[in-house]
Amino acid sequence: MNFKYLLLLIAVCFLFTNCKEENKFSSNVDDYNQFIKATENEDLLNAKKELFFWTEKIKNHPEQYVYLSQIARYEGVLFEITGDIIYLKNQEERLLKLNNISNNNNAGYLRALSKNYITQHRFKEALNLLKIAKINGESLVNTQKMLFDVYLELGDIKNAEEYLNKIKNFKDFDYLIRLSKWNDFNGDLSNAIFYMEKAKEIAEEFNNTKLKQWVYTNIADYYGHAGRINDSYDHYLRALHINPGDTYSKKGIAWILFSYEHNTKEALRIINSINYQTPDYLLFKAEIAAYNNNVKLSEENKLKFIELTNSPKYGVMYDKYKILLFAEDLNEVHKALEIAKTEVKNRPTTQSYDLLAWSYYLNGNHDKAIEIINKEVLSKTKEPEALFHIASVFSANDLLISEELIQNLQESVFELGPLMAQNIEKL
Repeated sequence: MNFKYLLLLIAVCFLFTNCKEENKFSSNVDDYNQFIKATENEDLLNAKKELFFWTEKIKNHPEQYVYLSQIARYEGVLFEITGDIIYLKNQEERLLKLNNISNNNNAGYLRALSKNYITQHRFKEALNLLKIAKINGESLVNTQKMLFDVYLELGDIKNAEEYLNKIKNFKDFDYLIRLSKWNDFNGDLSNAIFYMEKAKEIAEEFNNTKLKQWVYTNIADYYGHAGRINDSYDHYLRALHINPGDTYSKKGIAWILFSYEHNTKEALRIINSINYQTPDYLLFKAEIAAYNNNVKLSEENKLKFIELTNSPKYGVMYDKYKILLFAEDLNEVHKALEIAKTEVKNRPTTQSYDLLAWSYYLNGNHDKAIEIINKEVLSKTKEPEALFHIASVFSANDLLISEELIQNLQESVFELGPLMAQNIEKL
């Protein structure tokens, strides 16, 4: 064998081995165990103290409606910490009163109520408020940032891009995270990560702990989608070192243990340690139970989710998940179609059309599903869930599935989870 060729072969093997070593991931319970143990949440205690303080103040001075804005502020903080929907609905009530008192002439109050509606997935109502705030003109750039957010959520790409250009500033954290989101929306994960990393640099330069926590959790998500599990895990841990009560990061680590390592016992231990009340945690538990072949427990968690989210308090916040759950059940599949039609009406995004197509497919109307996919979904998204639905519908109807779609789907196994991975193998 030629000596130079042999050296080249050895070098290639060495590099390949190193790359494989770098990509290896193994969790260590000592990395996160300190955050899992029950501890007092200082942010929660402080927010409750502030809420009590301002509530007492307004009792003594009911004419001081500015106190109401502080009450609304801390109710929002408490919702973020606990996930308790009561805080979000109470905040809405306060903000409606504030906007009524100010005759919709305070852009800050309008934006605050708009943010509340965004959280509730009431995007059209949020948009109407922001349009009024834009006319008001106070802190216009903050209104423009939120207009980008809402237009993107509504699938209005033209207006979303217009407002993204209006706020263009590569030194601004808020612009960079929106530019990152824009690239992710358009299926460009590399640039989504690039701009989120630029935002991270700003947060770290100014040592802003809240911004650092936020950007660490969001970039951890992106790293996970890109298959960079070590980086994802590391950034969730960074967020937890800033705020040991960060439930989102705990859930992120639990997902890594479940989806990548298939360590269901440890993933469930983490999830059960989270004192957070949003219904989607029940679906995570249901998925873990299903993977463990505990069908009864999985169904119990799904039923709890449906019972909880059927409360009027939640409105349309969890309609996406309800569509997917009802679509799985032959006795409830018609409900999935009804909700999906409403979702498209309220929010005509590619993802909404995907859910509508999936509902038609599982209702037995394959032709309608294929029509919607070809018109509204195919080549318009790289969202793994939508790709799986496309592949399933096409496979069932003997239609050609592109190699690119299959490759993208195979690369998304971590994001989809081990249950979906099993379904992908069956295609």
